Amino acid sequence: MVGRDEVLAVTATEPDLPTAAPPSDPTLHVLRARHGRVHLDLSSLWTHRELVYFFIWRDIKVRYRQTVLGGLWAVIQPLVTMVVFSVIFGKVAGISSDGLPYPVFSFAALLPWTLFATGVLLASNSLVSSQNLLQKVYFPRLSLPVAAVVVGVVDLAFASVVLGAMMAIYGVAPGPTAFLVLPLLLLGVVASLGVGVWFAALNVRYRDVKYVVPFVLQVWLFLTPVAYPSSLIDQPWRTLSALNPMVGVVEGIRWALLGADTAPGPLILVSAVTAIVVLVGGLYFFRHVEGTFADVV
Repeated sequence: MVGRDEVLAVTATEPDLPTAAPPSDPTLHVLRARHGRVHLDLSSLWTHRELVYFFIWRDIKVRYRQTVLGGLWAVIQPLVTMVVFSVIFGKVAGISSDGLPYPVFSFAALLPWTLFATGVLLASNSLVSSQNLLQKVYFPRLSLPVAAVVVGVVDLAFASVVLGAMMAIYGVAPGPTAFLVLPLLLLGVVASLGVGVWFAALNVRYRDVKYVVPFVLQVWLFLTPVAYPSSLIDQPWRTLSALNPMVGVVEGIRWALLGADTAPGPLILVSAVTAIVVLVGGLYFFRHVEGTFADVV
């Protein structure tokens, strides 16, 4: 079992092999362990990019295999949540929507949130669900949570069509800053991968993590201004709330796409720093414990 040791080749041993062989002998391969500080070795993802593509395609097929509605499930979940929020928060509670139609206001926030939540949920289970593969062959283990997060991007593409239709129905035109939606979505992917990598590594050793993650995401949803605007929160708590990386993503996309009056610059900045810190910390933690995956999975 190699673990996080860097694999230079695969060793094949036979009983009659000599104990030593010249360097030119093609039957002798060497495994060398890495010592000292943890190396992220992100270049291995690019080297094994075809494997990452395969994992992405596999996860997409598994996600929608033997389903009646297929990709429509990516639309139904945020759409139903939007209807519930519109009734409870928009009609009953009368929550402000910053002058926007509440269905568009909430649905525009639910799309990046669903991207984040789907990525975290799938990434957290990615290693455990591939335990047979982990025990048989070496490959960059990080490719599994990366592929899982990308699946959420596919779901987002389906749901974005519905958002465009809703904006047309309610007469909400995209703002001049709509081109900033893509980098903001990228920030959401960074946040999703960062949190997902942490949970994926922890889930290998502590299997009750798979029960904790859905509960954490439920609480996290209401800590994120999806059903309400962050303008309801007074300073300095509003800026501090952006330590939740999805605060900057959600408010930034509302501003960029729907043309809100005030740019949430400080919120985006704080959320971006938090997302990067979580991702970098998660990558180092993942690499640190990667050597135990095949042993305890």
